[in-house]
Amino acid sequence: MRAYERLLRYAQFDTASDEHSPTCPSTAKQRVLADALAGEMRAMGMADVRVDENGYVYGCVPATAEGRPTIGLIAHMDTVDCVPSAPVRARIVENYDGGAVRLDNGEWLDPKVFPDVAAAKGKDLIVTDGNTLLGADDKAGIAEILTACERLLADPAIPHGKVMVGFTPDEEIGRGADRFDISGFGADFAYTVDGGAVGSIEYENFNAADGFVAVHGLSVHPGSAKNRMRNAALVAMEFAGMLPPAETPEHTEGYEGFFHLCGMQGNEDFARLQYIIRDHDRAKFEARKAAFERIGAYLNDKYGAGTIEVRVQDGYANMREVIEPHMNVVRLAERAYRAIGVEPFSEAIRGGTDGARLSYMGLPCPNLASGGMNYHGRFECIAVQDMDAMTDMLVQLVSIDPE
Repeated sequence: MRAYERLLRYAQFDTASDEHSPTCPSTAKQRVLADALAGEMRAMGMADVRVDENGYVYGCVPATAEGRPTIGLIAHMDTVDCVPSAPVRARIVENYDGGAVRLDNGEWLDPKVFPDVAAAKGKDLIVTDGNTLLGADDKAGIAEILTACERLLADPAIPHGKVMVGFTPDEEIGRGADRFDISGFGADFAYTVDGGAVGSIEYENFNAADGFVAVHGLSVHPGSAKNRMRNAALVAMEFAGMLPPAETPEHTEGYEGFFHLCGMQGNEDFARLQYIIRDHDRAKFEARKAAFERIGAYLNDKYGAGTIEVRVQDGYANMREVIEPHMNVVRLAERAYRAIGVEPFSEAIRGGTDGARLSYMGLPCPNLASGGMNYHGRFECIAVQDMDAMTDMLVQLVSIDPE
């Protein structure tokens, strides 16, 4: 079976996670896919397959050569819930011509808006109907990993060490590594397969924090509100307006950090803002958090103590500082790409992966491509041939002599 065929099947599972849920996995529907994957892994002959009480899936391909490292391959099962996640109706645009693709809902997947898509010219492009995401983030990674494992199991002449496989829930809400069983996993090092263009190796990511702002107002009848009302919604807008307007995701790229307003609600009496705060540079990251809190202090001085409550909660950190002592892991991935005729490149992730958290937990874990484009939206797509290439790369990755 080819990787794209698996992706089309996995896409039928609605696995959106829910940041407001206290459970693990955060949605029961992720467990449905977990059980299906475990069944598939057992059927293809993988060993030690299990789904634990938290919905994590584990299994392994036994070694065929001695003296090789135990390599882990990891992907996540959940998708975002900020756009519709079901029912996914995908189709394949064969021999894509490089132009705009009319989706089934009448909208257009246009390279003028999504320039990365033009690189898929001449390939078979999997697109959505325009109403939901595709789920290639990260079901493409799962499909590529299991297709590579199937190939290894079918050909015991391929020399490789033990290959450990792990599929996590709730990566999209920042919890994918929370309950990952690193000691039970038993890998010397690992890779998440959760990136973009084929050839990429990512070992730098944002430092991340969540910012929460609560505004306590004083509601008074508008007819008698002069010099009395303190409108919480307006104070919240004032807080938002004091952050640098050009330092938002839509105005930044590369190593530039940002403040991103991702949730708001409120009225005259009470208002709430939710932000994510990101920067690759540790000093700049700390400065962003300090500025966020300083605005709250200023508005409390202006409107009275207790008007504003600001809370900043750290999330994940830039994995570069813990990967750099283990650059042999990156070099191995570079060799695997070159073995399939692809020149590797490194880029900083404008986000985070399970690998960042796992690296700080003691498992060096850079991120590899899965081939997908336009993640977290209705214009998500992926090329069949890029999934084939990543499958080939993973086979090379675990079978190349690490020297």
